Amino acid sequence: MSRVCELTGKGIQTGNNVSHANNKTRRRFLPNLCQVTLISDALGQRFRLRVSAHALRSVEHRGGLDAFLLKSNENDLSMRARLLRRQIAKKTAEAAAA
Repeated sequence: MSRVCELTGKGIQTGNNVSHANNKTRRRFLPNLCQVTLISDALGQRFRLRVSAHALRSVEHRGGLDAFLLKSNENDLSMRARLLRRQIAKKTAEAAAA
């Protein structure tokens, strides 16, 4: 399983460990990923996603999973999140038309 956030696309970064003697060795910075269950109000379902702690704060700030997905760019989302975004957009458009 890749270490990439499903909502923001945040992944592994690389850098250096720098010692007191200024020796540099390569290292990896891993994202803080959490397995969370988020509820979609439009679809009335729960979805289990692997997201970073930063993305979880962003979801809460924007007002829930539906609002976050509708405002986000499709290129940043995983394939599963893109499908979910399309379902939510379709459902909200049907509700607005009715």
